[in-house]
Amino acid sequence: MKETIIQLLDDAVATLKQRGELPADANPAIKVDPARDKAHGDYATNLALVLAKPAGLKPRELADKLVAALPASDAVRQVEIAGPGFINFFAATDAIAGVVSAILDAGDTFGRSLKGAGEKVQVEFVSANPTGPLHVGHGRGAAIGDCLSRLLEATGFDVTSEFYYNDAGAQIDNLMRSVKARVHGFTPEDAEWPEDGYRGDYIADVATAYLAGETVTADDREVTAAADPEDEAAIRAFAVAYLRREQDLDLKAFEVEFDVYFLESSLYAEGRVEETVEQLIANGHTYEADGALWLRTTAFGDDKDRVMRKSDGSYTYFVPDVAYHHNKWQRGFTRVIDEQGADHHSTVTRVRAGLQALEVGIPQGWPDYVLHQMVLVTRSGVEVKLSKRAGSYVTLRDLIDEVGRDATRYFLAARRADSQLTFDIDLARSQTNDNPVYYIQYAHARVCSVVRKAERDGQAFDHATAMANLERLDAEQEKALMNRLARYPDTVERAAEAREPHQIAQYLIDLASDFHTCYNAQKVMVDDAGLRNARLALGLAARQVISNGLALLGVSAPEEM
Repeated sequence: MKETIIQLLDDAVATLKQRGELPADANPAIKVDPARDKAHGDYATNLALVLAKPAGLKPRELADKLVAALPASDAVRQVEIAGPGFINFFAATDAIAGVVSAILDAGDTFGRSLKGAGEKVQVEFVSANPTGPLHVGHGRGAAIGDCLSRLLEATGFDVTSEFYYNDAGAQIDNLMRSVKARVHGFTPEDAEWPEDGYRGDYIADVATAYLAGETVTADDREVTAAADPEDEAAIRAFAVAYLRREQDLDLKAFEVEFDVYFLESSLYAEGRVEETVEQLIANGHTYEADGALWLRTTAFGDDKDRVMRKSDGSYTYFVPDVAYHHNKWQRGFTRVIDEQGADHHSTVTRVRAGLQALEVGIPQGWPDYVLHQMVLVTRSGVEVKLSKRAGSYVTLRDLIDEVGRDATRYFLAARRADSQLTFDIDLARSQTNDNPVYYIQYAHARVCSVVRKAERDGQAFDHATAMANLERLDAEQEKALMNRLARYPDTVERAAEAREPHQIAQYLIDLASDFHTCYNAQKVMVDDAGLRNARLALGLAARQVISNGLALLGVSAPEEM
């Protein structure tokens, strides 16, 4: 329906150009949106306001001309001009009902598009240090990043998901020292415990596995414990592999998988960090001061220059980040989206500056970033602060075990990434309409229940009869539901373009609300076979769109609840 209205407006603009009432070079991007108020129609456009100035007319005057120039269409029942010049369209019932047949014909593909035209895009997310279990912040990043990947793939992009393991640096050294202390029988309460050591119970698990000579497999490698309490290199390698495996198991329980796992240590092993520094020096963007090597990031928009190599010869953490992203560019990813916690905000400018200084041709705003805010977990209105196993924070596995994968994924993705999220365990566990996951899934299961009842009663859905009677779906609740269904493809495209998976979550709540309202107001299993099958078709269309939307969030669509 939206596309139909855009075409009608395009034809009207062409007519006004031919009449000389619009400049020949007026080629506006015609925007049509669902009307916010049902009293103002089904769709609205601000085209008259956009074109008023180049036309030399008042917006309402131009709106009158546009409406008069609209071609006749059976899809539009009524057109009105409102406010300063908005044009509102009321869709004909049979035109709205056409979305039902379109959904049933398209099935799982309804809402998918080729807008991305196969363009390569890489989405990097989670990227946790392999120093402990994934916490709820990592979980939010996993939910948002995975949903974003699904959205981009649904809109035609060639998506590669990637996990960057920070398996080098001071934190890994702290991990090794913590495990070594446990191997020697020390606990976090002992004076011998490393000052910056990790204190969770999982450190004891790693130490026990190391002394037992266990073998662990982590994506690209298999590591067998040397069981030597003094071999720090062996302890480090085993601890990293062990925790990488643990994180991978948590992500699989969350139904998140990656196409590529990239190790920070490989940047050093392959000499990429040194090459990056040497190239920046050769490009003339560095200088030495106070015994350190500095990068002139102020030349590329940073608020101050940044140290690259400290006086002790070690590199600051943003240097391997620059080398890593340069590697992404060399792999052909001209579009990259990094989903990270808001605490990475300060690194955005310096990484981009380093890339600008490194190679001509890398766009100024590359890569893109989606930064999520922190998660507050509550139970009975009180903050839940830590997990016994992790020792200092709530883990992703804690949430999955408490409320299930579906609720965890939905709640972590359902709000704007840049807003703080309160995860209410009690709400996520509840089986009431206050729980948005339950409310949406129940709508899907409710349709399945009706279909099963119809089959048991010898009144199984008949597609041909339904299609012949769709125009009879003229009740206000039915039209509202069909209008909501028609908005799904546009919602998917807007959510992908804006990098906002929460738009899908909100849409599904609204769709479920419209469905439940319609179901409660309009009896489905009536004696009239034509009307019954038309209403069954509407329910099946709603079920399909709910299933498609939940799939974008990685949430299941149960047939029974």
